[in-house]
Amino acid sequence: MPSPRRTALLCALAATAAVLPAAPAHATPPAPALHFGACPHSVPAPPAPDRVECAHLHVPLDRSHPDGKQLRLAISRVRASGPASEHRGVLLVNPGGPGGPGLAYAVTKRAKLPERVRRSYDVIGFDPRGTGGSAPADCGPMGGLFQSPGPDPVPVGRAAERAALDGLRRTADDCARGVEDALPFLSTTETARDMDAIRAALGERRIGFLGVSYGSYLGAAYAARFPHRTGRMVLDSVVGPWDWYDFDLRQARAMVRQRAVFFAWAARGSDRFGLGTDRAAVRAAYLRVRAGLARHPVDGFGPAEFDRAVYRALGRTERWAGLAEGLRAWLRDGSVGPLRPAEPFDGAASRTYEAANRTVKCADGPPPAPSRVLADLRRMRRLTPHPVLTGMEASVCAYWHHRPAHRTPLGGPRTPPVLLIASAHDPVTPLAGARAFQRRLPVSRLVTLHHDYSHGVFASRGNRCVDEAAAAYLVDGRVPHSDVHCAGPGLPTP
Repeated sequence: MPSPRRTALLCALAATAAVLPAAPAHATPPAPALHFGACPHSVPAPPAPDRVECAHLHVPLDRSHPDGKQLRLAISRVRASGPASEHRGVLLVNPGGPGGPGLAYAVTKRAKLPERVRRSYDVIGFDPRGTGGSAPADCGPMGGLFQSPGPDPVPVGRAAERAALDGLRRTADDCARGVEDALPFLSTTETARDMDAIRAALGERRIGFLGVSYGSYLGAAYAARFPHRTGRMVLDSVVGPWDWYDFDLRQARAMVRQRAVFFAWAARGSDRFGLGTDRAAVRAAYLRVRAGLARHPVDGFGPAEFDRAVYRALGRTERWAGLAEGLRAWLRDGSVGPLRPAEPFDGAASRTYEAANRTVKCADGPPPAPSRVLADLRRMRRLTPHPVLTGMEASVCAYWHHRPAHRTPLGGPRTPPVLLIASAHDPVTPLAGARAFQRRLPVSRLVTLHHDYSHGVFASRGNRCVDEAAAAYLVDGRVPHSDVHCAGPGLPTP
């Protein structure tokens, strides 16, 4: 970790580096034009005087048959609030996933961006194909994924292992029936092509892009295919350039490390949470809760639902107190209320997300063999008897009906300077992913938020060093001469 003086110096580099040219606005005529109007009620209104407007764009499902079946993409826009002299073009934004819709994100993320970025860019949101209002994917029951309570996601013994693999097979069968002929075309590569169609329809020569989490993978895919049309690109909480299954394994191991940090943190708050005064005691309390829910689920809340709650909480430290209080509530009176998510897991939005997530992952590259999936399950159980496997969605690709021979191209030597941003201890997208991507993007720069344990950094953590470096890059085109190191907040007080 650099000293505070060195941190300040490295942040200052962002303001003294070479300048990346801005994308000229409206350099080519729209093809085809977008007709913006009112948005669905699901899209919130930005603060006055700004307003959000929405449009649709038709693109081919299969670009090798451009006159065949078409998809209707949902697009949103909030115009730049500054004068024309400050305008830098458009900034497409993506919130992650895969499977996350982005129509409302143009409003919600824009509200958190530094003011000078809001003044400079038209922020463009869109629902990627297969999500939200853009031909949402439907995998039906997904092999029983939405049954409540769900089966224990950590199989123990031969019979449970066979049942887990059978669940993956049934999920793949359900997706093949539900998604049908779109199965090979709900991929990151096709979404990158959709982004370029949006660029053309907006009449832009190049596009700026802000992608978070999976959005970093999508941005790298766009830059690989369209480097000459890539403007200023910020990739935050970087996934890494691996096959999805390999990434999922890395994430699962990072979740185990983060959970150990959580146990120690909760022990420091023993007066508040009452789970124990050391890491071992809190871990024992955690395991009592999970084992109890496995024996006797409460109102449909069992080990699968518990692991989903843990997975969600570990990714953002502001959720740790809620998780600790949820453990205490079950130990005290058997209540699971504090652990339940605000939105039902089997709601329409969640069903679309889970379907699109697996469809995209399995369309992006070759699948793992079932034997490897089983071997890795056993390795994870040797690492810890109760790993958090909620993010292992790409395991289903072992039984997928469409098996691509090649993986999604990501980045490359022709990619212009890209700004990568990462939290040092993010378990959802571990820092190793950003470092691996940086090797693939030779002129990129990495902004690291040290002493931070959460997912999502730029215009999310409220860190001035990160936000100023990203704003200088987006607005002024200032590419840091070297990587930037920012001091993070550390863990919250328990």
